[in-house]
Amino acid sequence: LSKEGLNACLLQDIAALEAQAKTADGKQKVALYSELAQKWDDVARPIPQGYLYMEMAELSPKYEYWLNAGNAFRAGYTNQQDTALASELTRLAIKSYEEALALDPNSLPAKTGLGAGLVTGSMNPMAGIALLREVVAVEPKNVEANKTLGTFSMQSQQYDKAIERFKTVIEVQPDAETYFYLAAAYVKIGLKNEAISAYQKSKELAADPSLSQYIDRQIEELSK
Repeated sequence: LSKEGLNACLLQDIAALEAQAKTADGKQKVALYSELAQKWDDVARPIPQGYLYMEMAELSPKYEYWLNAGNAFRAGYTNQQDTALASELTRLAIKSYEEALALDPNSLPAKTGLGAGLVTGSMNPMAGIALLREVVAVEPKNVEANKTLGTFSMQSQQYDKAIERFKTVIEVQPDAETYFYLAAAYVKIGLKNEAISAYQKSKELAADPSLSQYIDRQIEELSK
């Protein structure tokens, strides 16, 4: 499935590396898996990357390998349409981040990833929220932690809190998605002008025709 739509040359490279890895010893295998992970990164396919980093971490337990595995699985489950696959990738992301934290208990990226995974796909979202709050207590402008806390505030209808989180994200790293969420939060509390402004910023940054059409319709509604 991961190999669908790849060019023949890249497929050959991947097949050759996979064949070499089958007969390689531990250290050599890790180097080959690292090369393979890079190939998948080049074509933005995070799921096979996640499995490779996990294999690397099991062969040579390093914090970086577990963190990279968690990040790849997290990228894989975000916006994943297949719910069974999303659930499995979330489980693997949580496991990977837990392993990373066992090796570096103060790692903010691992705490952020684990917090996001627990919020998204576990029976204990509040444990995830607690971890994310730990991150922002140490690093108040942490983009990932604030974004995740903001989306959770939206889900729990705490729109004022969501707005504060999204404003923090935009201050550091403005992106179309965060402006879109910010606009939606403004709509919920009836701040139409602020919502229109945030939607316009989202449209500028996204440069996505289908999103632009949706935003234009939202702005039209809000302008009535």
